[in-house]
Amino acid sequence: MVSLARTIRNIRRAGWKEWWRQMQYIGDAKYGRQVGSDQFGNRYFENMNAEEEIPGRHRWVDFAQHEYNATQVPPEWHAWLSHIRKDPPTEDRVMQNLSPPWKAPWHENLTGTRGAFVTYNTTKPKVFAWEPKVAPRDGPSA
Repeated sequence: MVSLARTIRNIRRAGWKEWWRQMQYIGDAKYGRQVGSDQFGNRYFENMNAEEEIPGRHRWVDFAQHEYNATQVPPEWHAWLSHIRKDPPTEDRVMQNLSPPWKAPWHENLTGTRGAFVTYNTTKPKVFAWEPKVAPRDGPSA
């Protein structure tokens, strides 16, 4: 719930431009400590002040793209946002040392976009569609 006092306080802290961006993207005015960013340019924030944020909603992501979805959050940041891990990946030594060298970089799910994977068939069809052959008719000539 956005109260007038909370809105004015967040405008003073973040500035008009950031406040307007947050109202357009997440529909709420928030202000907190930026704990890191990922390879997509998403910024991750945390506000531990219980008087300002509802418990459980004190961590959030500011997506870099206008058309965003949940698959743009890498697994390590998703674990932090969902309170599976206490520390963000930028401060957690276990998460920093956990990434093996053979691990592929994270890519967002492109289902429903132009970049989605579409299968195609490269084999010769076994059944062919019927194509009628039209023969000229011998009819009465006029």
